[in-house]
Amino acid sequence: MAADATPATPAPHTRTGEYRTHERFRSRFLPHLRTVLVYLPPGYRPRAARRYPVLYLQDGQNVFDKATSFGEEWRVDESAQRLIEAGKIEPLIVVAVYNTGEHRVDEYTPTKVPDKGGGSADRYGRMLVEELKPLIDRKYKTLPIAATTGLGGSSLGGLLTLHLGLKYPTVFNRLAVLSPSVWWDNRFILREVETLTAKLPLRIWLDAGTAEGPEVVADARRLRDVLLAKGWVAEHDLRYFEAEGGQHNEQSWGARVGNVLKFLYPAPRG
Repeated sequence: MAADATPATPAPHTRTGEYRTHERFRSRFLPHLRTVLVYLPPGYRPRAARRYPVLYLQDGQNVFDKATSFGEEWRVDESAQRLIEAGKIEPLIVVAVYNTGEHRVDEYTPTKVPDKGGGSADRYGRMLVEELKPLIDRKYKTLPIAATTGLGGSSLGGLLTLHLGLKYPTVFNRLAVLSPSVWWDNRFILREVETLTAKLPLRIWLDAGTAEGPEVVADARRLRDVLLAKGWVAEHDLRYFEAEGGQHNEQSWGARVGNVLKFLYPAPRG
Protein backbone atom coordinates (compact mmCIF):
# COMPACT_ATOMS: atom_id res chain seq x y z
CA MET A 1 0.00 0.00 0.00
CA ALA A 2 1.15 3.56 -0.59
CA ALA A 3 -0.05 7.11 -0.33
CA ASP A 4 -1.54 8.62 -3.47
CA ALA A 5 0.97 10.10 -5.87
CA THR A 6 1.49 13.84 -5.65
CA PRO A 7 3.53 16.08 -7.94
CA ALA A 8 7.02 16.47 -6.51
CA THR A 9 7.67 20.02 -5.36
CA PRO A 10 10.56 21.44 -7.37
CA ALA A 11 13.39 22.30 -4.99
CA PRO A 12 15.73 25.18 -5.70
CA HIS A 13 18.52 22.72 -6.36
CA THR A 14 18.34 20.51 -9.29
CA ARG A 15 15.57 18.25 -10.44
CA THR A 16 15.00 18.06 -14.18
CA GLY A 17 11.72 16.94 -15.72
CA GLU A 18 8.36 15.91 -14.28
CA TYR A 19 7.97 13.82 -11.12
CA ARG A 20 5.44 12.14 -8.90
CA THR A 21 6.08 11.31 -5.25
CA HIS A 22 4.70 8.39 -3.28
CA GLU A 23 5.49 9.12 0.34
CA ARG A 24 5.28 6.65 3.22
CA PHE A 25 5.06 3.62 0.95
CA ARG A 26 4.10 0.69 3.16
CA SER A 27 4.86 -2.98 2.58
CA ARG A 28 3.51 -6.07 4.28
CA PHE A 29 6.90 -7.74 3.78
CA LEU A 30 9.11 -5.07 5.38
CA PRO A 31 8.32 -3.00 8.48
CA HIS A 32 9.75 0.35 7.41
CA LEU A 33 8.05 3.09 5.40
CA ARG A 34 9.91 4.55 2.45
CA THR A 35 9.56 7.23 -0.22
CA VAL A 36 9.28 6.39 -3.91
CA LEU A 37 9.97 9.07 -6.52
CA VAL A 38 8.87 8.60 -10.14
CA TYR A 39 10.51 10.43 -13.07
CA LEU A 40 8.30 10.78 -16.14
CA PRO A 41 9.90 11.22 -19.59
CA PRO A 42 9.41 14.22 -21.89
CA GLY A 43 6.09 13.97 -23.70
CA TYR A 44 4.49 11.74 -21.08
CA ARG A 45 0.70 12.13 -21.15
CA PRO A 46 -1.51 10.12 -18.75
CA ARG A 47 -4.35 9.88 -21.26
CA ALA A 48 -2.22 9.09 -24.30
CA ALA A 49 -1.90 5.59 -25.74
CA ARG A 50 1.88 5.44 -25.57
CA ARG A 51 3.45 3.25 -22.89
CA TYR A 52 7.01 3.29 -21.56
CA PRO A 53 9.70 0.93 -20.26
CA VAL A 54 10.59 1.31 -16.59
CA LEU A 55 13.83 1.29 -14.61
CA TYR A 56 13.69 0.74 -10.83
CA LEU A 57 16.72 2.14 -8.98
CA GLN A 58 17.75 1.46 -5.38
CA ASP A 59 19.12 4.10 -2.96
CA GLY A 60 16.56 6.36 -4.57
CA GLN A 61 17.43 9.47 -2.56
CA ASN A 62 20.80 9.52 -4.36
CA VAL A 63 19.69 9.31 -7.98
CA PHE A 64 17.88 12.59 -8.70
CA ASP A 65 18.52 15.10 -5.99
CA LYS A 66 21.65 16.42 -4.28
CA ALA A 67 19.51 17.79 -1.45
CA THR A 68 18.62 14.25 -0.34
CA SER A 69 21.72 12.44 -1.56
CA PHE A 70 24.69 11.06 0.34
CA GLY A 71 27.16 13.54 -1.14
CA GLU A 72 26.63 14.04 -4.85
CA GLU A 73 23.66 12.74 -6.85
CA TRP A 74 23.60 10.39 -9.83
CA ARG A 75 21.89 13.02 -12.04
CA VAL A 76 19.77 10.30 -13.63
CA ASP A 77 17.08 12.82 -14.50
CA GLU A 78 19.48 15.16 -16.33
CA SER A 79 21.10 12.25 -18.19
CA ALA A 80 17.80 10.63 -19.13
CA GLN A 81 16.22 13.91 -20.23
CA ARG A 82 19.22 14.85 -22.38
CA LEU A 83 19.52 11.43 -24.01
CA ILE A 84 15.79 11.10 -24.65
CA GLU A 85 15.61 14.53 -26.25
CA ALA A 86 18.65 13.69 -28.40
CA GLY A 87 17.03 10.44 -29.53
CA LYS A 88 19.86 8.34 -28.08
CA ILE A 89 17.73 6.26 -25.70
CA GLU A 90 14.11 5.25 -25.69
CA PRO A 91 11.92 7.36 -23.40
CA LEU A 92 11.51 5.62 -20.06
CA ILE A 93 10.03 5.99 -16.59
CA VAL A 94 12.53 5.86 -13.73
CA VAL A 95 11.35 4.77 -10.27
CA ALA A 96 13.69 5.76 -7.43
CA VAL A 97 13.12 3.61 -4.33
CA TYR A 98 14.57 5.28 -1.23
CA ASN A 99 16.51 3.16 1.20
CA THR A 100 15.58 3.17 4.88
CA GLY A 101 18.89 4.25 6.37
CA GLU A 102 20.11 1.90 9.09
CA HIS A 103 18.03 -0.95 7.62
CA ARG A 104 19.72 -0.73 4.21
CA VAL A 105 22.26 -3.51 4.81
CA ASP A 106 19.55 -5.89 5.95
CA GLU A 107 17.23 -5.12 3.03
CA TYR A 108 19.89 -5.19 0.31
CA THR A 109 21.66 -8.46 1.18
CA PRO A 110 20.53 -11.99 0.31
CA THR A 111 22.11 -13.81 3.25
CA LYS A 112 22.73 -13.20 6.93
CA VAL A 113 26.38 -12.83 7.96
CA PRO A 114 27.67 -12.98 11.56
CA ASP A 115 28.56 -9.53 12.91
CA LYS A 116 27.12 -7.86 9.80
CA GLY A 117 23.47 -8.93 9.78
CA GLY A 118 21.58 -8.85 6.52
CA GLY A 119 19.43 -11.42 4.81
CA SER A 120 16.19 -9.63 3.89
CA ALA A 121 16.80 -9.17 0.15
CA ASP A 122 14.18 -11.75 -0.75
CA ARG A 123 11.55 -9.94 1.31
CA TYR A 124 12.63 -6.69 -0.35
CA GLY A 125 12.21 -8.43 -3.69
CA ARG A 126 8.67 -9.43 -2.81
CA MET A 127 7.97 -5.80 -1.93
CA LEU A 128 9.18 -4.72 -5.38
CA VAL A 129 7.50 -7.50 -7.36
CA GLU A 130 4.23 -7.97 -5.48
CA GLU A 131 3.52 -4.44 -4.25
CA LEU A 132 5.52 -1.60 -5.81
CA LYS A 133 5.60 -2.75 -9.42
CA PRO A 134 1.84 -3.44 -9.51
CA LEU A 135 1.25 0.03 -8.07
CA ILE A 136 3.46 1.66 -10.70
CA ASP A 137 1.83 -0.36 -13.48
CA ARG A 138 -1.63 0.73 -12.30
CA LYS A 139 -0.86 4.42 -11.96
CA TYR A 140 1.45 5.04 -14.92
CA LYS A 141 1.62 4.26 -18.63
CA THR A 142 4.13 1.44 -18.33
CA LEU A 143 5.15 -1.44 -20.53
CA PRO A 144 4.88 -4.00 -17.74
CA ILE A 145 6.54 -7.03 -19.33
CA ALA A 146 9.98 -8.27 -18.23
CA ALA A 147 11.64 -7.37 -21.53
CA THR A 148 11.01 -3.67 -20.89
CA THR A 149 11.56 -3.59 -17.13
CA GLY A 150 14.91 -2.91 -15.49
CA LEU A 151 16.47 -2.90 -12.05
CA GLY A 152 19.60 -1.10 -10.92
CA GLY A 153 21.80 -0.15 -8.02
CA SER A 154 25.35 0.34 -6.79
CA SER A 155 27.46 -1.27 -4.10
CA LEU A 156 25.05 -3.37 -1.97
CA GLY A 157 22.36 -2.10 -4.34
CA GLY A 158 24.30 -3.70 -7.19
CA LEU A 159 24.49 -6.97 -5.29
CA LEU A 160 20.75 -6.78 -4.65
CA THR A 161 20.05 -6.00 -8.31
CA LEU A 162 21.86 -9.06 -9.63
CA HIS A 163 20.42 -11.34 -6.95
CA LEU A 164 16.86 -10.25 -7.72
CA GLY A 165 17.49 -10.36 -11.47
CA LEU A 166 18.50 -14.01 -11.11
CA LYS A 167 15.48 -14.70 -8.90
CA TYR A 168 12.91 -12.84 -11.03
CA PRO A 169 13.91 -13.14 -14.71
CA THR A 170 10.21 -13.09 -15.61
CA VAL A 171 9.92 -9.62 -14.05
CA PHE A 172 13.24 -7.81 -14.73
CA ASN A 173 15.33 -8.33 -17.87
CA ARG A 174 17.60 -5.26 -17.81
CA LEU A 175 20.09 -4.94 -14.96
CA ALA A 176 22.39 -2.05 -14.01
CA VAL A 177 24.98 -3.54 -11.65
CA LEU A 178 27.38 -0.77 -10.61
CA SER A 179 30.34 -1.50 -8.30
CA PRO A 180 28.54 -4.50 -6.78
CA SER A 181 29.50 -5.74 -3.30
CA VAL A 182 30.68 -9.10 -4.61
CA TRP A 183 32.56 -9.62 -1.32
CA TRP A 184 29.36 -10.16 0.69
CA ASP A 185 29.20 -13.55 2.45
CA ASN A 186 32.39 -14.97 0.92
CA ARG A 187 31.27 -13.94 -2.57
CA PHE A 188 27.82 -15.51 -2.36
CA ILE A 189 26.77 -13.89 -5.64
CA LEU A 190 29.47 -15.77 -7.57
CA ARG A 191 28.17 -19.05 -6.22
CA GLU A 192 24.64 -18.03 -7.10
CA VAL A 193 25.57 -17.40 -10.73
CA GLU A 194 27.61 -20.60 -10.89
CA THR A 195 24.61 -22.69 -9.81
CA LEU A 196 22.48 -21.52 -12.75
CA THR A 197 21.43 -24.46 -14.89
CA ALA A 198 20.88 -22.23 -17.93
CA LYS A 199 21.53 -18.68 -19.03
CA LEU A 200 18.72 -16.25 -18.25
CA PRO A 201 17.29 -13.60 -20.61
CA LEU A 202 19.05 -10.73 -18.83
CA ARG A 203 20.83 -7.78 -20.41
CA ILE A 204 23.45 -6.73 -17.85
CA TRP A 205 25.63 -3.67 -17.36
CA LEU A 206 28.43 -4.51 -14.91
CA ASP A 207 31.20 -2.13 -13.84
CA ALA A 208 33.75 -1.07 -11.24
CA GLY A 209 36.01 1.93 -10.73
CA THR A 210 39.76 1.49 -10.82
CA ALA A 211 40.15 3.68 -7.71
CA GLU A 212 37.82 1.51 -5.62
CA GLY A 213 40.69 -0.82 -4.81
CA PRO A 214 42.26 -3.86 -6.47
CA GLU A 215 39.97 -6.32 -4.69
CA VAL A 216 36.83 -4.57 -5.95
CA VAL A 217 38.06 -4.67 -9.53
CA ALA A 218 39.22 -8.28 -9.18
CA ASP A 219 35.81 -9.27 -7.82
CA ALA A 220 34.01 -7.49 -10.67
CA ARG A 221 36.19 -9.33 -13.17
CA ARG A 222 35.40 -12.63 -11.45
CA LEU A 223 31.70 -11.86 -11.72
CA ARG A 224 32.10 -10.95 -15.39
CA ASP A 225 33.91 -14.21 -16.03
CA VAL A 226 31.30 -16.44 -14.38
CA LEU A 227 28.56 -14.68 -16.38
CA LEU A 228 30.51 -15.24 -19.59
CA ALA A 229 30.97 -18.89 -18.63
CA LYS A 230 27.20 -19.22 -18.26
CA GLY A 231 26.59 -17.94 -21.79
CA TRP A 232 26.33 -14.17 -21.61
CA VAL A 233 28.04 -12.56 -24.60
CA ALA A 234 30.31 -9.55 -24.19
CA GLU A 235 29.00 -6.40 -25.88
CA HIS A 236 25.76 -8.18 -26.76
CA ASP A 237 23.90 -8.84 -23.52
CA LEU A 238 26.77 -8.13 -21.12
CA ARG A 239 28.68 -4.86 -21.01
CA TYR A 240 31.62 -4.84 -18.62
CA PHE A 241 33.28 -1.49 -17.93
CA GLU A 242 36.13 -0.34 -15.71
CA ALA A 243 35.91 3.38 -15.00
CA GLU A 244 39.44 4.81 -14.96
CA GLY A 245 39.84 6.69 -11.67
CA GLY A 246 36.28 5.83 -10.66
CA GLN A 247 35.66 5.80 -6.91
CA HIS A 248 33.03 4.14 -4.75
CA ASN A 249 30.67 7.11 -4.62
CA GLU A 250 27.63 8.73 -6.21
CA GLN A 251 29.68 11.15 -8.27
CA SER A 252 31.53 8.32 -10.01
CA TRP A 253 28.37 6.29 -10.60
CA GLY A 254 26.60 9.35 -11.92
CA ALA A 255 29.44 10.00 -14.37
CA ARG A 256 28.67 6.73 -16.18
CA VAL A 257 24.91 6.55 -15.83
CA GLY A 258 24.42 7.95 -19.33
CA ASN A 259 26.33 5.01 -20.80
CA VAL A 260 24.34 2.64 -18.60
CA LEU A 261 21.09 4.02 -20.02
CA LYS A 262 22.38 3.82 -23.59
CA PHE A 263 23.28 0.15 -23.17
CA LEU A 264 20.11 -0.92 -21.36
CA TYR A 265 17.60 1.33 -23.16
CA PRO A 266 19.00 2.06 -26.62
CA ALA A 267 16.87 4.04 -29.01
CA PRO A 268 15.04 1.75 -31.45
CA ARG A 269 16.75 1.55 -34.81
CA GLY A 270 15.03 3.55 -37.51
